[in-house]
Amino acid sequence: MRAGRALEAAVGRHRRRVTAAVIALLAGSAVTAFGVAPHVPDAADLPQRLIQQDLPGDPALQEQLLALDEHSLALYRSDLTRSGDTVDSLLKRLGVDDPEAARFLRQDPAGREVLAGRPGKMVQVLAEGGRMLALTLRAPSPLDERAATHFHRLEIKRLARGGFSARTAEVPYAVQTRLSSGTIVSSLYAAADDAKLPDSVTNQLAELFGADIDFRRELRRGDTFSVLYEGLMADGEPVAWAQGAGRVLAARFDNGGAVHEAIWFQEPGKRGAYFDLKGRSKNRMFLGSPLAFSRVTSGFAMRMHPISGRWSQHKGVDYGAPTGTPVRSVGEGVVTFAGRQNGYGNIVMVRHAGGHETRYAHLSRIAVRQGARIEQGQLIGAVGATGWATGPHLHFEFLVGGAQVDPVRMARASAPVTLSEAARASFAQSARSASLQLSAAAGAANLGERFE
Repeated sequence: MRAGRALEAAVGRHRRRVTAAVIALLAGSAVTAFGVAPHVPDAADLPQRLIQQDLPGDPALQEQLLALDEHSLALYRSDLTRSGDTVDSLLKRLGVDDPEAARFLRQDPAGREVLAGRPGKMVQVLAEGGRMLALTLRAPSPLDERAATHFHRLEIKRLARGGFSARTAEVPYAVQTRLSSGTIVSSLYAAADDAKLPDSVTNQLAELFGADIDFRRELRRGDTFSVLYEGLMADGEPVAWAQGAGRVLAARFDNGGAVHEAIWFQEPGKRGAYFDLKGRSKNRMFLGSPLAFSRVTSGFAMRMHPISGRWSQHKGVDYGAPTGTPVRSVGEGVVTFAGRQNGYGNIVMVRHAGGHETRYAHLSRIAVRQGARIEQGQLIGAVGATGWATGPHLHFEFLVGGAQVDPVRMARASAPVTLSEAARASFAQSARSASLQLSAAAGAANLGERFE
């Protein structure tokens, strides 16, 4: 009798788990019925009779429920920080009811990192009975020079003697190759969002095929794309923030029946570049723009200076963009200056091969140091309005032999990267592998499916 009452009490406390077990047993029967249904009459047409019968208590089930009642489980839960989060709201979502832990997150300098800055940080807690045993935070690296390669990890642990300990580290990303596909309905970005592509991958796609497709005028409903890219992982979890992806490795875009392809390939001892699947370069020595997406507000021409009011030659190109927009180097080279300079405000100067130099002015922040060697496309700063600027924009100059020239003309005239004869066999093998994967993704897109 006593055992029966204990069993009844345990069942009451764990009603959801017992119900789930019964549903699982019934689901197994349903699968069997589904397998034979085509060979028998429709069950809805058969007479039905309800039978109720008390089942004898299962001693094994009784023992398991009593053990479950006495056992306390330590569980992991994960979530992302949200705009407007408080310590209490975050801990509540994570199943934590622990005043001591909440106090640590509010008052300790390390604990306050959890909700400081932008939302979207990855938080994981280990809790037992609502009591927090450990918390791990993963977020973008605050160090500009490591933002593309490392993430920031904060580990908080409860100490046996009371209180908490905290330690931080900058940890390298792991890279996982991912394959995705999409179909254009309204715009490239809408299709990419539907395919759950990171914005950085979409930006690379637009840049890769920007010379082949006018994405504002030539996109058609039903166009498809497929892309193979590097997904960044933080401790085995896909990165949730904007830097969630690395380089596009291969891509295909079908624009109204015209198919465009690109594959990343790097010869030993040379910088990597993009080629079509026949080995023809899609890269040049210099990028067409230091911003992925922007609008030219003032070209390389005569103009009325907005501050002095004088008619003069504008010896650069101005790109209008919001403050904080990433600025990248248009070519590989060495940083010769990174700091503040008169009307330029915050400026970075880069020396390239062949007596070429580029300048990036009015930056809100600088992400490189003088003397650093940088690659084409590398982050060097962010758009701002420092120096003589009437609003946020990037002033970009291109110099040859010390004299300013039209940056757009130089980008178009720069020499393409070429494959050596020795590398063509290796490239052909890489191209075949990439083509097979892109074809599989393109086929899935045509069927309305998606790789992720």
